[in-house]
Amino acid sequence: MKEDSAQDFITEEYLLNMGPQHPATHGVLRLVLRMDGENILDLVPDLGYLHRGFEKIAENRTYKQFLPFTDRLDYLAGMFNNHVYCLAVEKLLKITVPPRAEYIRVLVSELNRIASHLVWFGPFAMDLGAITPFLYAFREREMIIDLLESVSGQRLTYSYFRIGGVAQDLPDDFIVQAKAFCEYFKPKVDEYDTLLSKNIIFIKRTKNIGVLPKELAIDYGCSGPVLRGSGVAYDVRKNEPYSVYKDLSFDIPVGTIGDSLDRYNVRIEEMRQSVRIIEQVLEKLPGGEIMAAVPKVVKPAPGEAYARIEAPRGDFGFFIVSDGSDKPYRLKIRAPSFSNLSVLPELVKGLKISDVLAVFGSIDIVLGDVDR
Repeated sequence: MKEDSAQDFITEEYLLNMGPQHPATHGVLRLVLRMDGENILDLVPDLGYLHRGFEKIAENRTYKQFLPFTDRLDYLAGMFNNHVYCLAVEKLLKITVPPRAEYIRVLVSELNRIASHLVWFGPFAMDLGAITPFLYAFREREMIIDLLESVSGQRLTYSYFRIGGVAQDLPDDFIVQAKAFCEYFKPKVDEYDTLLSKNIIFIKRTKNIGVLPKELAIDYGCSGPVLRGSGVAYDVRKNEPYSVYKDLSFDIPVGTIGDSLDRYNVRIEEMRQSVRIIEQVLEKLPGGEIMAAVPKVVKPAPGEAYARIEAPRGDFGFFIVSDGSDKPYRLKIRAPSFSNLSVLPELVKGLKISDVLAVFGSIDIVLGDVDR
């Protein structure tokens, strides 16, 4: 209890639950807010509603059997989950993936990155009151999902990658359709940007809201657009290149002050850069095999390996310890959404309750990536 002598009235702190059924938490996440009227004093994320024990499941499945489980982590970015897991196992096996398979991996991953960012863009705009961008985003995402379905047979949990390569080659018309999509999509991104970045309501809801200084972002282990929005030009594709990214030309967009608007601008530009990468891959795509020689029963020599990639939400890593058997002795997942969510309490203190939607949406987490 505290008394305001000037106004001569008494206020009382209270706790407010946002979630786990609140639509703006985009999953079973519970945010416990400590409030003084409309002002946020503190926020505590309550996790675990979607915990499925994947790390322990991995220790009871063979290396090949666990691959489909990875799609269920960040379920909006299944190709990336497949990719980082395969990279870690390939390090243990000392396998070199054929060049064509590497290019195909980058191709489908960047398509998946755009699809993932579209699922962020549409709901983020809708949380702030704009419905039209949501409809547009899912219209374009459907075209990407059609492409990924043609190559994998699935529309969300793809399980397309294999240890040593990919499951099957591209369909005959895939390259033509992918090029057509790129030409169609480039002006659409500009249209998205105009819809929101020229909208005074959107600007007032995001500019200088949820400012994340670069030092704080680094201290919390933030990565991806959350880190780059704070002005840190760190991208695993550039800083620790994997696959064929070192042979491709693209820029790393960064923000200035690290507010919600900066994080929005970074993801919009990342979609443009992904189109740029896709077009280069389609031009350079070599012929040849799509799978390396991999034993039917994968039994890496005793040892350990860590692999990391730049997923849509940031630095995504797999650490695997092998004891020489056909199952991992230990598997640990470094999920970007977990670290990015951890900084949320620092960003909303002193703001109003309506600002939580803008800040939380700008972080772009997936609960399957947080809880695992």
